[in-house]
Amino acid sequence: MISTVVWGTGNVGRLAIRAVEAHPALKLTAVIVHNPAKVGRDAGELGQLDRLLGVTATDDIETVLAAGPRAVVYAASGDVRPDDALADITRAVRSGAVVVSPALYPLYDHRSAPPEFRDPVLAAIAEGGGSLFASGVDPGWGNDVLPLLLSGLGTTVDVIRCQEIFDYSTYDQPDSVRHLIGMGRPMDYEPMMLLPSIPTMVWGGQVRMMARALGVELDEIRETLERRALDTTVTTRTMGDFEAGTQGAVRFEVQGIVEGEPRIVIEHVTRIHASCAPDWPSPPDGGDGAHRVVIEGRPRIEVTIEATDEGENRSAGGNATAVGRLVGAIDWLAGAEPGLYDALDVPMRPAVGKLGRKQP
Repeated sequence: MISTVVWGTGNVGRLAIRAVEAHPALKLTAVIVHNPAKVGRDAGELGQLDRLLGVTATDDIETVLAAGPRAVVYAASGDVRPDDALADITRAVRSGAVVVSPALYPLYDHRSAPPEFRDPVLAAIAEGGGSLFASGVDPGWGNDVLPLLLSGLGTTVDVIRCQEIFDYSTYDQPDSVRHLIGMGRPMDYEPMMLLPSIPTMVWGGQVRMMARALGVELDEIRETLERRALDTTVTTRTMGDFEAGTQGAVRFEVQGIVEGEPRIVIEHVTRIHASCAPDWPSPPDGGDGAHRVVIEGRPRIEVTIEATDEGENRSAGGNATAVGRLVGAIDWLAGAEPGLYDALDVPMRPAVGKLGRKQP
């Protein structure tokens, strides 16, 4: 059994506890928390399981890493604290652990990552012998392994388009939704996530990975952006009111240009309420969210994935698939050489040993 630590117990971390507990090759040995109110609570409770696991949460990072865990699922957010997340991750890698995390978008394609992200991780690997695999859903499997797999079914391929279409009122993370993305803010507010070059920083690595896998050279990466205001005030279940006239929907593309044409496109259509921008793409079932890949060519191929968890919640379902990809890679990484890995290195494998197991 591979001793595994879950670091962080928020929207991703509680799912990671469940995924580690369900994996037949992993053993949950510690849970690290930042909130003092969570210290001493059982991992089963924090993971919203129906039983206790006998592992109590701690904020003593040094003691946990000194025990020499073989793997760490780093589930703390890196959106608004990238420097702290990088320091935490390199600390875990330096301890010799295999680390998997969705926290640092630039490291999803480490070959194109800025030196300030890549170099500390490489130094930690050289010093401690650990590994890092950073990935997620979008960015993540929704715009690397899935579209590349589907492209192999085509006779000819003109454009690969990856879409995330989501109602963000289901995404219980107010700081990200209101401040980073700008939902509910005045239309003259400039959200950090939508500033020029930021979408490319987050999703450009996925475009580059797909280009590399497809054997094509990119001329450049371009961005497009549209924003819509709410016509009426709306009330959401998780984040309260969003006022009329404030930002209610965003649509942007990160385009990989090949021979002058956008051939690899990652598109996001994000709303805070279904009534905003009804002419933009929506999930085919009218639900709260979906990930879609469209291969324009011959034949035309379209695949939509809708994942749900925690009471039919699509945001939780998406997070759970990201966790499944990361936690499912741990035993492969534990058998590989120390290193910095990406989605083209780490295989997507069947759920060996999980079929028919009781739901955690």
